[in-house]
Amino acid sequence: MWKIVVAFILFAALAMFMLSKGGDVDMSGEKHGIDAHPAAASEAAAAPTESASAAAPAAPAAASAASN
Repeated sequence: MWKIVVAFILFAALAMFMLSKGGDVDMSGEKHGIDAHPAAASEAAAAPTESASAAAPAAPAAASAASN
């Protein structure tokens, strides 16, 4: 029986060590609200601006070519 307890303690210590070395691990539980997924929100906000900026250089170039 004591071997099971020692094995559990060792396994728990190893798990905590791996989690602490893993980077940004959030153990606070489920999140509901605006700050739930900040990375997904910033990616969604960046996508329209990239497509708009890709189309924007073509319009001034066409306007300057027409004026010449």
